[in-house]
Amino acid sequence: MNTPEEIFLKDYKSPDYYFDTVDLNFSLGEEKTIVASKITVFPRVEGSPSPLILDGVVLKLISVKVNGKELKEGAYMKHPLPNTVAGVEHEALLHYILDSCHLKLPSLPGNKFTLEIDTEIQPQNNTLLEGLYKSSGNFCTQCESEGFRKITFYQGGKHYVVWEDPFKKPSYLFALVAGQLESRDDIFVTRSGQKVSLRIWTPAQDVPKTAHAMYSLKAAKKWDEDRSIYPSFSFLVFGLEYDLDLFNIVAVPDFNIYYAAFISFITNMICFPLFYIFSNNFNSKLVLASPETATDTNYAAILGVISHEYFHNWTGNRVTCRDWFQLSSKEGLTVFRDHEFSSDVGSRKVKRIADMTCLCFCIARDAGPMAHPVRPHSYIKMDNFYTGKFLLYLIEMFMKRFDYLNPYLSCLHVFGAEVVRMYKTLLGTQGFRKGMDLCFKRHDGQAVTCEDFFSAMRDTNDADFANFLLWYSQAGTLVVKVTSSYNTDADTFSLKFSQEVAPTPGQPVKEPMFIPVAVGLLDSSGRDIPLSSVYHNGTLRSVACNNQPVLNTVLRVTKAAIMSVAYLYSAPIRLESDLTDNDLFFLLAHDSDEFNRFEAGQLLARKLMLSLVAVFQQNKPLALNPRFVQGLRSILCDTGLDKECIAKAITLPGEGEIMDMMEVADLDAVHAVQTFIRKEIASQLKSEFLNTVKNNRSSDEFVFNHPKMAQYALKNVALDIKELALHEYKAATNMTEQFAALAAITQKPGKTCNHVLTDLYNKWQHDFLVVNKWFALQAMSDIPGNVENVRNLLTHPAFDLRSPTKVYSLIGGFFIGEIVLQLDKLNPRVASRMVSAFSRWRRFDESRQKLAKAQLEKIMSVNGLSENIFKIASKSLSAALN
Repeated sequence: MNTPEEIFLKDYKSPDYYFDTVDLNFSLGEEKTIVASKITVFPRVEGSPSPLILDGVVLKLISVKVNGKELKEGAYMKHPLPNTVAGVEHEALLHYILDSCHLKLPSLPGNKFTLEIDTEIQPQNNTLLEGLYKSSGNFCTQCESEGFRKITFYQGGKHYVVWEDPFKKPSYLFALVAGQLESRDDIFVTRSGQKVSLRIWTPAQDVPKTAHAMYSLKAAKKWDEDRSIYPSFSFLVFGLEYDLDLFNIVAVPDFNIYYAAFISFITNMICFPLFYIFSNNFNSKLVLASPETATDTNYAAILGVISHEYFHNWTGNRVTCRDWFQLSSKEGLTVFRDHEFSSDVGSRKVKRIADMTCLCFCIARDAGPMAHPVRPHSYIKMDNFYTGKFLLYLIEMFMKRFDYLNPYLSCLHVFGAEVVRMYKTLLGTQGFRKGMDLCFKRHDGQAVTCEDFFSAMRDTNDADFANFLLWYSQAGTLVVKVTSSYNTDADTFSLKFSQEVAPTPGQPVKEPMFIPVAVGLLDSSGRDIPLSSVYHNGTLRSVACNNQPVLNTVLRVTKAAIMSVAYLYSAPIRLESDLTDNDLFFLLAHDSDEFNRFEAGQLLARKLMLSLVAVFQQNKPLALNPRFVQGLRSILCDTGLDKECIAKAITLPGEGEIMDMMEVADLDAVHAVQTFIRKEIASQLKSEFLNTVKNNRSSDEFVFNHPKMAQYALKNVALDIKELALHEYKAATNMTEQFAALAAITQKPGKTCNHVLTDLYNKWQHDFLVVNKWFALQAMSDIPGNVENVRNLLTHPAFDLRSPTKVYSLIGGFFIGEIVLQLDKLNPRVASRMVSAFSRWRRFDESRQKLAKAQLEKIMSVNGLSENIFKIASKSLSAALN
């Protein structure tokens, strides 16, 4: 096969032509759709015409006109004639060159001209779900990142509607939806008194399920203007007011990236209104919710995702990215903003735990062949930066651990948000706000780079960020090691920090990074120790150690102390400390910060699991450390802690997390150890779990808020006790409780498991979102022979390989080569997510390596492989040579 072209950041140059206005006319039809574009074009340098090359894929070109003159396909003159004279076009202008991906106009006027292009497309046959396609009978579009080129050629009874965007935007923000839809309508009044119409469009039967989405939208709008309305807010007010008269949301059953913000128009086949709007297309699972069909996790995801897309109005649309290499300049900032919003609406520390759990997976991925910096140096297919997460653990993460997390964020988004958070850590709340204000003042209406955001933060605060920009350009897992010592004579507590980054593909040598680290100390009673330094803010000096920088910080204290480092994770690093097990048990019991207590428990659990893996590999009997059980008991019975923090603290690390810490990932041993520990905990803490369930049962009506989520989370964490799970399933009055019980029951084969699965499907077979949950429950089941069960479900009448949500629900955690190849023909973006799960196959045992390698080689041997798959599969295979 032909090797796809790789695109490099170093090759970026400004376009030779700018598009001033774009008029699009869609003639939608069941058999074909005609798209007529009329673009006002002017050269970057007037009088110096260059060829204009437009991208276009799977398009049938009908006609091309320049200033009203139709062009013909053919060769062009080597020396073009002069430009237009007295309105007469020379023959040199009347030709174009067309290939499978581009339309080339070799010779054009040297000043402003009009370009008209008519194309024919077939949305009903578009299984890629990019460009214009049909979903459940409705016409929909997905243009981010490169879908617009599947609608028309572009640089980088019928109803009729006209829409005009008052602001210039990049083409990926275009969207169109047309179909039999109805809306939930509301009004939001901005702080300046402007009335904004809010509309959420769905099929008629789903409108009742949009109430929570509307609440989420209004809450996000209010928060962006003045977040002080929330009792837990942290005084970071963005002060950003919505600038248009209408805001639309559309729920689409089949949508590749689950949500996207677009400037768009919506045609309702009944009303056909005229709108001036900002609109968002969402996968239905991130819009529709009712207590009977959605869990509180689904409610939280809707809150976070709808807020994220609303926040894009300023950080992504008003100020957008210059090129796709700068994606984190909009996505990282907007993810940070939606994290802050979700923290204020819910629990800041619980949200931070969820974010850090996600970050741990991304850090692990950055140690593999797919490692790339926050701003990539190159790409073959930009779509892959929207699918960069460790999909091997997708089901585990989504179902068990990430209650607040949108599981479809890429690692680029996650790391980008952490870089933005470091700005806030370094500059403080007010300094960060000043930097944001300057960024908007300088760049409103512009396409910017990561350096532009950096400069705004630096200039307005007169700050010295040293080599902070390395966070954008350097890939790999940053490991920070810290050791501590206490000087009884001087009453000083010393911390020694060192850092290292292992080589990654294309970056064999690493530079030292600029890292903010937050530190706290506890006395022997667990109370925080006020810190006073030898000099103001401590003495900081650099020394050399094996060519790596080492920083010593000396703090003056009045008593012996235990270190609590990286409060709420002040940087995206992997921290290694000299804390002993005794220190960790102390922090688990006494740290004033619930996040640090959670992390102390997780560190202990990781150590315990790794030690038991070694025991299992030696065929010795397993035994659980009673001190660990007692630590969990103390957390479980501490009524002063947030209930959801308790639930997370007594949840074991995921199997993937433990395998990432092993030189050779022994999947069987890790699974056996986790199963053993869970059974032992359920047995030894049975009375505590029974009391927990009893004390947190409620017959109250379902309400989405943090106290209720915490109550459900703590009760549901006890459901490893089988008789409890079955009782809770039968007594459940909402999907949150029912699904948690189902997840526990389906881990144990037998009549009970079969009965509850049949019961769920029979009751909800006409609700596709619940059916997706039904698929996921079976995919995540631990019953013997489940792989064959999953294969059989591929032929179930409710499963459709063309539906991304169904694919992710059923086979998102599996790697099946023939399925990947089938998906690649239908939807390469979905297929690439499947392949990315095995980018680190070399870390597994020899037998699994052979299986994974054989599948990857089988994929690479196929002609016509998509660029999405080619990049991931080829890089994954090349890891064998490293």
